[in-house]
Amino acid sequence: MTSPFNSQSQMPGLPTPPTGWPIGSYATYAEAQRAVDHLADNQFPVAEVTIVGVDLMLVERVLRRLTWGRVIGQGAASGGWFGLFVGVLLSVFAAHAGDWRLPILVAMATGVVFGAVFAAAGYASTRGRRDFASASQLVAGRYDVLCQPRHAEQARDMLAKLAMGPGAATA
Repeated sequence: MTSPFNSQSQMPGLPTPPTGWPIGSYATYAEAQRAVDHLADNQFPVAEVTIVGVDLMLVERVLRRLTWGRVIGQGAASGGWFGLFVGVLLSVFAAHAGDWRLPILVAMATGVVFGAVFAAAGYASTRGRRDFASASQLVAGRYDVLCQPRHAEQARDMLAKLAMGPGAATA
């Protein structure tokens, strides 16, 4: 009897755990990327390599305090840019032979008004629970580099030479 959860029945496109043997572990993504780049520079089959972020964390960095003026101003600016885009499209494809600036100005003004109103409505709906702007980022505590078993030993040797310094890689 087969299980509906075995690995042969997985649908394509679904997340799957990485496979391979660990060949290096790094504190930052840049270090792991440098290791894989070193392998690629030395004609290693890097299609056999995977970088895996371990101990994932969601880091939210607070950028600034939000005020009504800032929220409405940013909404108006965003709406103005969208209005400019729509206005340019309207002026390019308009069949009238009149002033091409009128559709741009009307669309921009409409965009400013709607942008400010929608931004204010969104900010008001938080009722003061989120009076700051932030940026979120997914980071890992460490980055492991895995390689398929048939090339893992060769990859470890190449990364060991990288770790020893520039003179060791050519020896």
